[in-house]
Amino acid sequence: MEQKRKLLTYTKSERNVYLLSMLGQNITYNIIGAGLAYYLQFTILIPAMTVGIIMTLARVWDAVNDFMMGTIVDKTRTKWGKCRPYLIFIPLPIYIFTVLCFTNFGFYEIGGNAARNALIVGWAAFTYVLYGMTYTIGDIPLWGVTALMTEDDKDRNKLLSLARIAGDFGGGVILLLILPVALAISGKLAETMGGPNGERYGFLVTVLIFGFVGYVLFQLCGFKIRERIPSSKKKYTMKENFKIIWGNKPFRQILLSGILGSPKMLIALAVMPLVTYYFASKDSTQALIYLVVLGGGYFIGNFVAMAFTPRMICRFSKKRLYNGSNLLSALPFALIFVLYRIAPRGALASSPVYVAVLCVLFAVCGGATGVTIVLQSAMIADCVDFEEYKNGTRPDGVFFSGQTFLAKLTTGIATILSAAAYAYVGFSDEKVDALNRYIENMGPDDLLPRLNPEYDSIMMILFFLISIPPAIGCILSVIPTLKYALNDDVHDVILRELNERRQLSEKELLPDMAVSDDSSAKEND
Repeated sequence: MEQKRKLLTYTKSERNVYLLSMLGQNITYNIIGAGLAYYLQFTILIPAMTVGIIMTLARVWDAVNDFMMGTIVDKTRTKWGKCRPYLIFIPLPIYIFTVLCFTNFGFYEIGGNAARNALIVGWAAFTYVLYGMTYTIGDIPLWGVTALMTEDDKDRNKLLSLARIAGDFGGGVILLLILPVALAISGKLAETMGGPNGERYGFLVTVLIFGFVGYVLFQLCGFKIRERIPSSKKKYTMKENFKIIWGNKPFRQILLSGILGSPKMLIALAVMPLVTYYFASKDSTQALIYLVVLGGGYFIGNFVAMAFTPRMICRFSKKRLYNGSNLLSALPFALIFVLYRIAPRGALASSPVYVAVLCVLFAVCGGATGVTIVLQSAMIADCVDFEEYKNGTRPDGVFFSGQTFLAKLTTGIATILSAAAYAYVGFSDEKVDALNRYIENMGPDDLLPRLNPEYDSIMMILFFLISIPPAIGCILSVIPTLKYALNDDVHDVILRELNERRQLSEKELLPDMAVSDDSSAKEND
């Protein structure tokens, strides 16, 4: 009986470098995701709805642009492969545009010079759109290459799980540090520049430092990894790719589920202003403490869940895990707002018991979310296999562009929701400036903002945004996947047949060439 060759897969060193690059890329991404809306609205005082419109329109365009970039990646044929060229050349431009997003021409002033205000808004929109388009060029190949690095389904799921952990670790570091570091630098600069200008340049210096670290790590991947699964010979047009996307039912279900779950992104958008104004009152040390306690709880839950998800996939179906984790996370999200409403004014920051309960709720939310984000990547990779099985083509770029499409579109939808909520309670431009000045000039006898009844509506909306809409999003996201079209047993059969096809193709093309075991086999851990 003829012995089958070992499945082609990545080496340990490739895996490690890939994870470092994923960490670096997410540092860069979360500088924008966690910091830019805050900078535009609460530092240079662009009105809330204007910020929401800028970021939503840019995200919608960028989301559509993802499928264009996915088509370009799938058409790319070079000696390095179809994903690696972008991973080699694009990290530096991403860093440059990330920094430019945190430069501007001063502060937006209601009733001020209209031309100057328009210039400030226009520059914010221009740099953000350029950043988004550039980031897409690197993001799609970084995720898409995972489906090309290995033929082994278990190795792929393990890599995707580790990639999510590495990415979330990078994002978590930025979420925990960007605000405290920016506020700390701002405090030093304020001595010579004044408070508002100090904060403005504090953010710029912080982004220069963190962005450079992200760039260096991101750059590593393109020079190390290998693509082992050959690209399809046929190249498809954008129109043909949209037909492929629409014709792949499980992929459609994943996209729709992600869109309906958009409100879950509000926790990342609203946590910085929540900590800034409710917990820390713009004190950098307190901001760091509360971000470590609350954000740390969320990310610990996230990391633990992501680490165990590949094992859970071996015991439970992806469909059951995906739907169950989404439904499970709705309750702790909702309880955050319930806790705020029943607690005495300001107690969630001053009572160790309330803080501990909040930390636990954040950890459960993070754990359930960690399961779903790993499963989303794994299920998209399964959809690529399904498409190859049906039509003989592997649309890795186009399908993984769907993942970046979801990340951007859902953030855009969440941003406009948060902007509408801020506008509803009047927490915008002049009122933000007034609260900033109140904190800056606060004396020993003045109440902290969380204890001042004048700011109750602001504190309420901040807690509402990280709680009720995300809970609703968790429930809505389950609707399209209740009858998910690609079960795990069918996918196992598909994957076995695909690997048999590839091995048969190798024998037909290279009848006299032996397959080298040591170059294709995975290093033993």
